[in-house]
Amino acid sequence: MEHGSFEDQSKATFSLTDEDHTLANAVRFTLNQDPRVSFCGYSIPHPSDARVNIRVQTTGDPAREVFNDSCQDLMLICEHVRGTFDQAVLKFKTGKGLSTMDIKK
Repeated sequence: MEHGSFEDQSKATFSLTDEDHTLANAVRFTLNQDPRVSFCGYSIPHPSDARVNIRVQTTGDPAREVFNDSCQDLMLICEHVRGTFDQAVLKFKTGKGLSTMDIKK
């Protein structure tokens, strides 16, 4: 759910249900990498409430667009990490992993 102003679309608060610090901190990180973002932060209203509020203020672009782009960037990062991990597991399982590791006893 988005809470914002119709007059100034460069500021908005996005409320995500059933989420916690894990997703919120990752989204905050990707938002802070975007030069269009002048401020972003998140809060959890109450520990027993499974909800995260993410505040985004931009330099002029619509906050909704910037938030969406940030989520897309986070998905690409996760896909890259998953691919790298899968390649490492495959390399390890084929037996090349142990022979290339420098294990000291």
